[in-house]
Amino acid sequence: MREVLFAGFGGQGVLTAGLILSQIALYAGNNATWMPSYGAAMRGGTANCTVHYGEGPIYNPGQQKPDLLLAMNTPSFKKFSSLVRPGGILLLNSDMMTEEPTAPDGVRLIQVACNQIADSVQNARGANIVMMGAIVKLLGDFSYDMGLAGMNDMFRKKGKSKFEEKNTAAFQAGYNAV
Repeated sequence: MREVLFAGFGGQGVLTAGLILSQIALYAGNNATWMPSYGAAMRGGTANCTVHYGEGPIYNPGQQKPDLLLAMNTPSFKKFSSLVRPGGILLLNSDMMTEEPTAPDGVRLIQVACNQIADSVQNARGANIVMMGAIVKLLGDFSYDMGLAGMNDMFRKKGKSKFEEKNTAAFQAGYNAV
């Protein structure tokens, strides 16, 4: 069973990123849960969600010891980095880090300039999609094709297939960034 924690400010797409990962897991035939948590402000307030996925039953969908933390800003890194299990991964948006991060012992620290990468593929709002490509590659539970297909399937179901080309470019760029 995998646990992934997504954290950032409202408007950075962390809740959507969690939905994408849970959809990829479902698309691949796994069980998955998505548990959001957010402040009263939609943009600029805090937002995080926890995704669990795997082949067996998910007994507790709540936050425990994530295998991977996606921190889209410094406050999220500070709040959640100590929760990552030994052997886990801290994936940070280096464009939003205001100080030099350090990882707990036994935790791998990876920084991706996802805002810059999203801009480079003409998808300024796609920083979270860039990070989804990175997460799929780093965890290794799904192939590139499975991750991309699961993500695009989710957006099609939401009636947002018009963004498929831009999202595919952002996902690929994130996958290649790590």
